[in-house]
Amino acid sequence: MKENDIAGRTSDFPDKLSQPARRALQGAGYSTLEQLAEASEAELLKLHGMGPKAIEQLRQAMMDKGLQFADKAQG
Repeated sequence: MKENDIAGRTSDFPDKLSQPARRALQGAGYSTLEQLAEASEAELLKLHGMGPKAIEQLRQAMMDKGLQFADKAQG
């Protein structure tokens, strides 16, 4: 489901993604799963509010769209 982030942009993050994780992603300038495909999991885990559960939810949502994190795309 697409929803608007705090700046009014459309986001396609998973519905069950926690609010702290959403705020962390939005604060870092990410609003779509396609944008996350340019980032590594390690990079995202450095964001305050992101944890392993959020990464797993994002990974699954990205796989559903044929996407993967940048560090997984090479190997």
